[in-house]
Amino acid sequence: MNINEARVKFHDLRNKDDGVSSMELDRIWTCLDAVPAKDILGRWKGQGFATGHGLYQRLVAIRWFGKTFNSVTDAKPLICYGENGELFSNVALGQGEASLWNMEFRGEVTATMVYDGRPDLDHFKRVDDTTLMGIMNGKSELVLHNGEHFYFLLERV
Repeated sequence: MNINEARVKFHDLRNKDDGVSSMELDRIWTCLDAVPAKDILGRWKGQGFATGHGLYQRLVAIRWFGKTFNSVTDAKPLICYGENGELFSNVALGQGEASLWNMEFRGEVTATMVYDGRPDLDHFKRVDDTTLMGIMNGKSELVLHNGEHFYFLLERV
């Protein structure tokens, strides 16, 4: 699969309500370009892929909007909708906030968000100028569901 085919497949899978294969998402991931942390600053709207991972429904339940990267040292991983529709950083649920680093994942150095209070990492690759693919990685049971990572996307707001 080349990068253009990967982008088309990525956009097809993001619209599926169920049955998205983690293996297929892994194949797409390998075709995408790494992205430096400094290039992803800003506000991003998030969406999970429907792989059956337990985190998918949990993010829906907490009314997850996305992520905000104000700087490499000021990242807000869980921007959620409040009761009145306002956006806020859910610091309690995230056990703090986060920072951005350029880290190696699967043999490539790419932007990675490191949670302040959890042993979790979000790795990012560029789909296009306004879209990132993310893989959540870490030791916790929340992150690894039946041995598989959580896959998501971010779109620049």
